[in-house]
Amino acid sequence: MMLPQPGFLPVSRQEGQKLGIDAFDIIIVSGDAYVDHPSFAAGLIGRVLWEEGYSAGIIPQPDLGNPDDFRALGKPRLFFAVSAGNVDSMVNHYTARKRLRSTDTYSPGGRRKRPDRATLVYTDRLHALFPDTPIIIGGIEASLRRFAHYDYWSDRVRQSILADAPADILVFGMGERSLTQISERLSQGDPIGEITGIRGTVIREPVHSPSMPDGAVILPSFSEVSGNREAFARAFSLISSEQDPFRGRVLVQAHPKSIIIQNPPAVPLSTGELDRVYELPFSRRVHPSYREPVPALEPVRFSVVSHRGCFGNCAFCALALHQGCIIRSRSIASVVREVTRMTRMPEWKGIVQDIGGPTANMYGMSCRQWEEQGTCPDRGCGPDCPGLGMNPGAFLDLLRAVRNIKGVRKAFVGSGIRYDLIGEEDGGFLDEFCTHHVSGHLKVAPEHVTRRVTDLMHKPPCSVFESFRKRFEKLQSGKKKRQYLLAYLMSGHPGCTISDMVELAEYLRDTGLYTEQVQDFTPTPMTASTCMYYTGLHPETGEIVHVPKGREKKIQRALLRFRDIKNRDLVAEGLRSAGREDLIGSAWVCLIGQDRHGRKKSGL
Repeated sequence: MMLPQPGFLPVSRQEGQKLGIDAFDIIIVSGDAYVDHPSFAAGLIGRVLWEEGYSAGIIPQPDLGNPDDFRALGKPRLFFAVSAGNVDSMVNHYTARKRLRSTDTYSPGGRRKRPDRATLVYTDRLHALFPDTPIIIGGIEASLRRFAHYDYWSDRVRQSILADAPADILVFGMGERSLTQISERLSQGDPIGEITGIRGTVIREPVHSPSMPDGAVILPSFSEVSGNREAFARAFSLISSEQDPFRGRVLVQAHPKSIIIQNPPAVPLSTGELDRVYELPFSRRVHPSYREPVPALEPVRFSVVSHRGCFGNCAFCALALHQGCIIRSRSIASVVREVTRMTRMPEWKGIVQDIGGPTANMYGMSCRQWEEQGTCPDRGCGPDCPGLGMNPGAFLDLLRAVRNIKGVRKAFVGSGIRYDLIGEEDGGFLDEFCTHHVSGHLKVAPEHVTRRVTDLMHKPPCSVFESFRKRFEKLQSGKKKRQYLLAYLMSGHPGCTISDMVELAEYLRDTGLYTEQVQDFTPTPMTASTCMYYTGLHPETGEIVHVPKGREKKIQRALLRFRDIKNRDLVAEGLRSAGREDLIGSAWVCLIGQDRHGRKKSGL
């Protein structure tokens, strides 16, 4: 029987009782505050489960010192669903230099409330309080820790999170389809231990008597990858090659006390299914019990997800191993209906903050291979692939439809675009896009300029970005209010040397690009870049890769911000170590200047 969608999902027994619910089917425990918005995973999953006929409540950010927080909704009929939140809790808490952050944008008032390694901590508490109730873990933290992985914060290889947590099943990737199937099986009375073959899930088997599926790929064990870096790189290569929902095989990795078994990824939702999910009655507000705003909501309150998936395969990004490479786009009519509903909200000011996905202008792109067999084995999608349906017109059609909605003054694309997907002959795409859908800054992510580094990052060469930059600058000619490129750049990536950072600094000097959006590489679980950082090896070729650490990493970061006077000493040290003292002086080409006594000093 289909249940009516509540205004907000219940967060207490009293709210559940008002809906006539004595015991919830599913209780979601999240490290984020409860925000009823499609960009917040707990709210989205909860809405999907209600739409499928299951009553679901949310326990947001339970207090570890108060067991009653975990009992707030009682015992679920089917299972607890646990997630650390939209962001890995360790990434959320610590900078690239492992310094504790002072705020958490996913919490009321920005106050830090979730624990480190939140998935493990929440699961331990629930298992102690409800030892006979199934626990399903998911979200980005669990998804990217599903196998033995390098953990930057403890500087060691850790076991699969499922080997450490007292959970029954791990859901990886986008979890709607997998969670719904688990719910169906448990509703039918199937024991949790017999639910073993659902796509998009990982299970744990006893180490002495595992039920190995035929044709499974055996990965190097935890003992091997934690003691041998070549084995770690080999395991990563095998994992990344088996993440296609159509071609992927079962993966098996032995741990000291258990066997971890990953089923192939779930098939991505279709256009119709995505439309249905994102048109659920989200209020786009925080739960009314909060007295302080949740900072993460405001930048996305009036944003729209147009599609899922990204075939960019950037080495430092885990999207390919979480959301997948296959693009699935919503219909234009569905997006228009969603925006039209937003225009009726009292908070509406006429501006759509963002329309996009992981990469906005991948909307509407397709490939016959995706539909028939999944991604190619090398997943080398790109503008040069003849099988990829480059379709910038589809994205423009979507944007035009949105900006023509009554009540919409501006429809921006704030999430950035892939410049390498916009060819020289773009049919006027860039001009129209910049005219109507860019405010002051257009976000792009070249990341670096040295060819060796961009190749390791799996990013286009600098020549592609430079061509795009010149075309963008040409469009600014004659404009009363010019626009600027906001380039995302990275220091400290594996393979990058101080000399490479000097080359990047010179490029910034010559082009005048802004450097506000810069980052120091942070090794996060289950990315190719993290594999290189830990092993010093390229996972595909086995070649040795230089890994900047310690003092060198600080110098690289300073070179990216050479204009900042606080970085003078480190910049000077870097220039000297690279043999580039010619860039210290009073000439216009110099990155830093001389002191008043004529000595080459470490500052501007």
